[in-house]
Amino acid sequence: MRPRPVVGAPYSRPMAAVPAGLCERCAHRRLVATTRGPAYSLCERSRSEPERYPRYPRLPVLRCEGFDPAPAPADAGGALT
Repeated sequence: MRPRPVVGAPYSRPMAAVPAGLCERCAHRRLVATTRGPAYSLCERSRSEPERYPRYPRLPVLRCEGFDPAPAPADAGGALT
């Protein structure tokens, strides 16, 4: 009788986050989460120009002609009076 594989064993350790480089600050990045834990940076520019921009670029991205800075998040605290 064969031993049964342990389900989930390779995923029991927390995975270290890989810095995404320019993608972390890009307006065209969409973070795609998985049910097993890791998240991937999807480049939205790959939809219109797949020959120039990979859907899931190798990280960290250090140079990208399509980089556009993402707008700064709005202040959630409101103005002080």
